Amino acid sequence: MPRKRDARPTKAGKRKRPPGGKVLQRLFAYLGAREPALNHAFMAATALPEGARPRFGLARRTRGGKLGTSPAKPLAVARAKALAGMPERHRAAGAPAWRFIGPTLIPNGQTISPTHRIDVIGRVSCVAVDPRDPKHLLLGAACGGIWQSRDEGTTWAPRSDHLPSLAIGAIAFDPSDPRRVFAGSGEGNFYADLGAGVYASRDRGRTWQVLASAPFHGVGFFDLVVDPKAPRVHYAATDHGFFKSIDGGRTWKRKRAGKCWDISVHPKGGSVEILAAFADGLFQSRDAGDRFVAVKLPKPPPQPWLRFAVDRPAVAPDVAYAFGVIGTDPHFWRRADGAWTKVETMPPIDPDHIWTGQGHYNWYAAATPDNASQVYLGAIRTFRGDLANGAWTWTNVTADPEHGIHKDQHCLAFSPQSSKIIYAGNDGGIYRSADRGRTWTARNRGLGITEIEYIATNPDTSKWLIAGTQDNGTIRYTGDTEWDHVADEDGGDCAVDQSSPNVAYHTISDVSLFRSDDRADTWTDLAPPSMPALFYPPVEVFGATVAIGAAALIVSQAGGPPWTTVSLGLAADEFPSALRNLDASTIVLGTTRGRMLKVAWSGTAWKLAPLASPAPRYISCIAADPSNPQRLWVTIQQVGDGMVFRSEDGGASWCDCTAGLRQIPLNSVVVDPANHRRVWVAADVGVFQTLDHGKSWKNFGRGLPNAIAADLHLHRQERVLICGTRSRGVWVIAVP
Repeated sequence: MPRKRDARPTKAGKRKRPPGGKVLQRLFAYLGAREPALNHAFMAATALPEGARPRFGLARRTRGGKLGTSPAKPLAVARAKALAGMPERHRAAGAPAWRFIGPTLIPNGQTISPTHRIDVIGRVSCVAVDPRDPKHLLLGAACGGIWQSRDEGTTWAPRSDHLPSLAIGAIAFDPSDPRRVFAGSGEGNFYADLGAGVYASRDRGRTWQVLASAPFHGVGFFDLVVDPKAPRVHYAATDHGFFKSIDGGRTWKRKRAGKCWDISVHPKGGSVEILAAFADGLFQSRDAGDRFVAVKLPKPPPQPWLRFAVDRPAVAPDVAYAFGVIGTDPHFWRRADGAWTKVETMPPIDPDHIWTGQGHYNWYAAATPDNASQVYLGAIRTFRGDLANGAWTWTNVTADPEHGIHKDQHCLAFSPQSSKIIYAGNDGGIYRSADRGRTWTARNRGLGITEIEYIATNPDTSKWLIAGTQDNGTIRYTGDTEWDHVADEDGGDCAVDQSSPNVAYHTISDVSLFRSDDRADTWTDLAPPSMPALFYPPVEVFGATVAIGAAALIVSQAGGPPWTTVSLGLAADEFPSALRNLDASTIVLGTTRGRMLKVAWSGTAWKLAPLASPAPRYISCIAADPSNPQRLWVTIQQVGDGMVFRSEDGGASWCDCTAGLRQIPLNSVVVDPANHRRVWVAADVGVFQTLDHGKSWKNFGRGLPNAIAADLHLHRQERVLICGTRSRGVWVIAVP
């Protein structure tokens, strides 16, 4: 039977973890939907079990994968060309303007504890504290740009919405002159393919410009360091190797190939010592990174590493820590008096809460600057290790049942005022502790970095909508930029019954569906049948007809159980990626391989009919013209020739309508019900409009940040176009 539950369902520890972890499944889905070569290279270069490969059309690991190649470059270059082709987006005086509606905060967000709640906002990948001003912070959002605070995170301002990529992997102040700050675009943890180069600021992070594009198109950053004794020398740890610049970051040369995650430079400079963590181990350089030799760690496990980190305390730079993971097995060493020792007493691993289960995604070591016997190890949770009398004590500082913070830890920074003051960045945002992690306060107010996956609108008002978010559940907008948290876990596809607006639906991941009859105050688990599907399966609602796209079409004509499964005849690695209900009895779907199908109710059963394929690539969205249901539009997320297509005969044939659009992924399409020749598409860069049935396209509106436009809806009654973005929240624009 369906079961009722409140607005914050929590299943922590009860759902079976997918092979490789849910983040890995999301990563494969994201990469495969945009450019299959990205997945092939990822599998070739990463030490992962075969069971962790995605469940649709992706390569198994093969021998001979080269760690130093750049498979993402074509897509990254296409994004750069798309940006270069539409500079008017941020300065066209006569164009309508996009307006940010939040969220600026999501109270009552989830933590590891099933009872403790905290303010959340979105994923923070890196944070840096001004070495001469402890109140001054800069942080990088996963795909939401660079943000600045001058009051220890109490308030924030975006500083990079105009830059080519808002995926930020690393930020570094010049310790000799903090007016100079540098950032590496392309978040190595997830959005490495969005790398667009190194950015620079000359005014402490208030304004930014591109400093160096080559050789970083499609390259993800993990770390960026300015040499403390030679400030024109910079070092970069990326998914394509260790790079060095000797001219202040303007030009770069790769000094060692292979995935590099972390760099620790001696306080007296890189000519004294650099320690760098690579996929094939820990390496040392004593000539400022020009040459490296392997560090022989005692009792090493079989390699390559899934993730590896290194750090040292400033007070005793000859002490160092190395922290790696293979599978879910952590390994930790400490160097003292010139010798490395393996620490065998690590924090315990609970089978239901594997704190090392996503090492490819969240992993760091942060040595306390003024304490040579204290270190923080970050993974899904963060543990503080304290060494006394030869024994280690481990304290879980992020999962305390009363003071814990959001899970999935990405970075930790110390205040120059006091090493007791730390800032932790994770999937929920940024958090401050003044007592070495014993208690925390959220510093998320005003950070517009929520990663929106899907949105659903209410026909009564544009000031009510729900959205699924990455790792911050499902959230609700009711007219204020501070949004409500209405459901936990990852937020997937969602829907509102347009004929009965009190009825809403949301999903989490895999095949799931929850229904609310009170505008998302409470939810009922509709328990659809479990079967293989995309990480976020598509969902479509038309009155009481509810459909979920999986290995089969899961459909109900009663708004919930009983469920009927309709075989689609798909390949084993093919899944529905887009659905559209033409009416209560007709559903059109597109697949990850570009196939189009129609499922119609005959009066006694659901009948399947094939349609023509617009292109043999990933279909991201289907729209039907409200004035003519035979006129269909589809967008393609996988790069190729045609990216948007129109059919005038219900899908029997297709016309390529890509003229004027760049070769970048398209994610959503909307037809204007007042003018069938007017159509909008949401792309990985920008929102575009056609007024002539796709013969030509132009960028629509001004002021939309250069984030991924993930989902697009038109509120018909109020003529408001609503765009959900990856890591820059939700934006609206009035449609004339």
